[in-house]
Amino acid sequence: VNDKKIKSSYVVRCDDEIKVNDIINEDTEIKPEKMDLDIVYEDEYLLVVNKPSGMVVHPALGHYTNTLVNGLMYHTSLSNDNIRPGIVHRIDKDTSGLLLVAKNDDVHVLLSEELKLRKVNRKYLALVYGVINNDTGTIDAPIGRDPSDRKKMCVTSTNSKDAITHFRVLERYKNASLIECELETGRTHQIRVHMKYINHPVINDPVYGKNNHGKFGQLLHAKEITFTHPTTKEVMTFSCEVPEEFNKILEEYKEE
Repeated sequence: VNDKKIKSSYVVRCDDEIKVNDIINEDTEIKPEKMDLDIVYEDEYLLVVNKPSGMVVHPALGHYTNTLVNGLMYHTSLSNDNIRPGIVHRIDKDTSGLLLVAKNDDVHVLLSEELKLRKVNRKYLALVYGVINNDTGTIDAPIGRDPSDRKKMCVTSTNSKDAITHFRVLERYKNASLIECELETGRTHQIRVHMKYINHPVINDPVYGKNNHGKFGQLLHAKEITFTHPTTKEVMTFSCEVPEEFNKILEEYKEE
């Protein structure tokens, strides 16, 4: 409750924010599944994988199979977690791009701590509606649950957490802007919520904008990640290109 573990005797108060861990039926075993994975880097401690848009990261209610975790479990051993083995951080189902994965518990703890201390640098590409006039900007606005729709997040001062997104305009088109976003914090749907907040929602975002391009998800791609290897202490940076579908839609805006 309100980000604190409480005793069962706690009396719930108005405006309390209650979080329940992902629930999977105890009889449901997460099974390894053979699938093609785009592995950008791998060693005996961790790997960096490029997740396609449309793939759920880990099993949850309604998604017990065909998740990234199912594929990773077939490929290698992972840190021990009943629901999210190996998963240090997540990206949305319809966001593509790079994820860090831990192969053992010690590495998982060290990478999680690096994330918590904001020492992992993540850069995203986003195509957003409208022309952003400023070359760079910072959105510093707290994010919490949308009181009118608990499935959404929004900028709010109620039961929220600090959220900071830095952006840089890479290209401007007639009705859109291609931007690079750098996360200082890692809140749920952060870039999508912040861009909507400044009236430049991510293109094709069915939740915070409009879906104008079919089944492909929001045009948001985790293109680069930099972190310190927990064992070798080497600073490592990896990047990947946007998916083909992202590029096709991007070309449409360039030609307008």
